[in-house]
Amino acid sequence: MRLAFQLAYIGTYFHGSQMQPGIRTVEGTFIGDCRDLGLFDDWRTAGFAFSGRTDRGVHARRQVCAFSTDLPDRAIGRLNRILPEDCWCIGWAETDEGFHPRYHATTRTYRYYLYNDGTVDLARMQEAAALLLGTHDFTHFSRLKGKNPVKTILTSYFHREDGFFVYEITAAGFLWNMVRCIMTALIAIGRDEMDTNRLTRLLDAEPGMRHLLPAPPEGLILWDIDCGITFTPMEGSRRRNDAVRERRQYFETMKKVDMLLD
Repeated sequence: MRLAFQLAYIGTYFHGSQMQPGIRTVEGTFIGDCRDLGLFDDWRTAGFAFSGRTDRGVHARRQVCAFSTDLPDRAIGRLNRILPEDCWCIGWAETDEGFHPRYHATTRTYRYYLYNDGTVDLARMQEAAALLLGTHDFTHFSRLKGKNPVKTILTSYFHREDGFFVYEITAAGFLWNMVRCIMTALIAIGRDEMDTNRLTRLLDAEPGMRHLLPAPPEGLILWDIDCGITFTPMEGSRRRNDAVRERRQYFETMKKVDMLLD
């Protein structure tokens, strides 16, 4: 049976999501625990895949992964018992054998939590965020590595939440570091260090302009991924949320653990 899982994690102590030998990553941790449960021997044979990658220090609220196993009840009933406290399953779904979480994802949503320390102007950032809507060339917002720089942004806006300015952006897909580079520009505009004319020129991929550097990863959350399937809530996710809330690992750096737990 092929299963999909919604996965949440606090990225502070992971070296990103992508599996790397000898380094603690989300994929490596999840695959290792699946092997310990006997769900599969080889992740390749099981067709294990994530919907996308997150960098070191980036968090996820609704990442999606999938794999095939002959022991679906064991996967659903026991994964949350052995996963570490900073990584847990939110929900599960049975899918057809051809399901791939990366290729079947129709939209991806990120949120960036920017602490309101009084140095940025929300109205200026909101105005700039609106300029990102639609189709643009994001050459100056990422290290492309041969990928198409043209992306269509479906939502781009700020809202206030518990002492934070929260930026939310949705698209079918993103380039490496793209959201964090967008935040660099929006923060600069909020601090009156950049104007919207320069942002427009960057979005037009005007030659000769300096590429943007990414904002710090700690504020970024992979908020949701829409793969067109309905997930059943996982037993044990609430218990794990309580454990994370008690430890407050992420609270020390962002003062906002609970934003991952809703």
